[in-house]
Order: sequence, then structure tokens, then C-alpha cells
Amino acid sequence: MPTNSTQGSAQAGRNTRIDVHTHVVPPFWGEALPTHGGDPSGWALPAWSPETALEFMEVQKIQTKVLSLTAPGVTGWPIAERAAVCRRINEYVQDLCHKYPGRFGNFASLPLPDVEGSVKEVEYGLDTLGVDGFVVYTNYDGVYLGDKRFEPVWKAINDRKGVVFIHPSHLQLEVLAGQPGPLVDYPFDTTRTAVHMTLNGVLTRNPDIKFILSHAGGFLPYAALRFAKLGASIHPQGPSSEEILKQFKSFYFDTALSSGPYALPALLEFAGKDHILYGSDFPYASAAVSGEFTHLLDNGSNIPEETTHAINTNAAKILKRFQ
Repeated sequence: MPTNSTQGSAQAGRNTRIDVHTHVVPPFWGEALPTHGGDPSGWALPAWSPETALEFMEVQKIQTKVLSLTAPGVTGWPIAERAAVCRRINEYVQDLCHKYPGRFGNFASLPLPDVEGSVKEVEYGLDTLGVDGFVVYTNYDGVYLGDKRFEPVWKAINDRKGVVFIHPSHLQLEVLAGQPGPLVDYPFDTTRTAVHMTLNGVLTRNPDIKFILSHAGGFLPYAALRFAKLGASIHPQGPSSEEILKQFKSFYFDTALSSGPYALPALLEFAGKDHILYGSDFPYASAAVSGEFTHLLDNGSNIPEETTHAINTNAAKILKRFQ
């Protein structure tokens, strides 16, 4: 198993992976974050540059990284400033896409919970910048993505058959003493918002959005039958347990920090190989840790080589830049 960023996967051979869970740290955003609420999850801001990202890509045989801004995004900025900061971030990332053609993509940020501003940014992102999709967070001040107030945003993206990458955010709870939120809380919040969206009909009303869940969907695949059976019994006028389960399986799931012999075979059994996408979580996961999980994907997950290849390249089927 590799222990540093200089050890790549023996299986990959050439740069074919498409990384849908990888982050950008714009210098102006990183510098301003401490005076705009910081990161309540307790995770340290990592060093990042296009050059270090490209170096990591070469080692791990990554063709393209679709960059996104992680939580807390711009939620610490005054409401009146969020749209402008998002616009600056999205243009910064798109400039990187032009500077390094084919190497970087752009999951653009939205100034949620500002719905009107977010709809405008969806239009600008798709029509002017040509972004690959959008990153949203699992909750905004405790409001989860199944809330009806977000419906205009989903409609705008659904009308364009867009892609939405859902990244966990800080729960409205105190973190465990001595343990930053991403260690334990993030998979839980991903699960929470996925169930909330499904039971509140977001996927039914917006069938043309490709929703990607981070970190193998938290524990959604593991507990899907529980959620489906109980959800249908609690809401007898809603969809059946079979329909709920079908909607759970319509999500896409990234492998960030989630490959290996325990999680990945279970995810494959639940979602099938066509709905699993490679993710690194670099640089918030260090090159060493991320590299270990990539190595496990290629060599330590007890899955066929053709399945590994599909996971590494599936994003090309849903991102228009590859079609």
C-alpha cells in the first residue's frame, strides 16, 4: 500500500481516471475564510495549487479533475456578498480549465440559500462559463436539500439536464470532542440529505438531474432497505418501499475515502458499477491517504479489473465535456 504521493497505482497504467470529488482552494477564498466564519468542521485548510494538483494527477493516473469548493463555501460571507464571491470563484476555476485544457473541470458554486441568486448562477454557469455542473452542500444552516424552498434551483438544473455534486457540510451539532466533523459527521449528513431529498420527492420531480453523493453515499447503501421500508410505512400515501429503493439507487456515488474490501463490494451490490464514480478528496485528504484509497480501488477491493476501469471512467457518461 502506498504511503506517500510518489506511489501510484500499478493497475492504472495511463491517465484515464476522471475525479469527481476533488477540491480547489482559491487563494482569495482561503485568505478570507478565517475572517468569514472559518471552517466550523474543525478541518485544517490544506495547501493547494494547480501545480500540486497536476503532480498528484500524474502519480495517480488521473486524466481530469472536476474541481469544486468544499464546505463551508461562502456561507460565512454576508448574504449580500455571497453571489459575487461565488461568481469570482466560478470564474477563477473556469480560468484554470482554459489554462490547463482537459485537465480540470468545474462544479460551480452556488450562493445558497439565496435561491434567486443561485438560479442566476446556474444560468451564468451553463450559458456563459460552460461549467460541468454544480456543487451544493448537504445542509444550509440546518435546512436540508429536500426542503421545498430549493425547488426553483432544482428545476433550473433539471431543465438543462445538469449534474449536481452533493458534498457534506457541518451539522448543526457540536463536533465530537477532539474529532473534526469530516471524520465522523460527514457520512451521516450525506445520508441524511439523500433520504430527505428522496422522501420529499426531489428526485421524482427532477428526474433529469444526475445527483452525485460523496463518500459512497455515507451509509445510505448499507441502510437503504431500512429507510425504504420504514419510510413507506410512515408515509403510506407516498411512494412504495420499492419505489423509494429505486430512487436511492438512482443516485451516483463517488469512491472518495471509500474503496477497499469492506465498503466497495457492498456499494457495488447496491448501486451497480455504472453508478459509481472515482473520487480522491484531494487535497483535504492528503496525497498519501488519498493515494492509499486509490491503490485499494485498483488492488484491494476484491472486484474485477473491468469493474475498476468502469468506476475510474464512468464520469465520462454523465459529463458533457466527454461526449
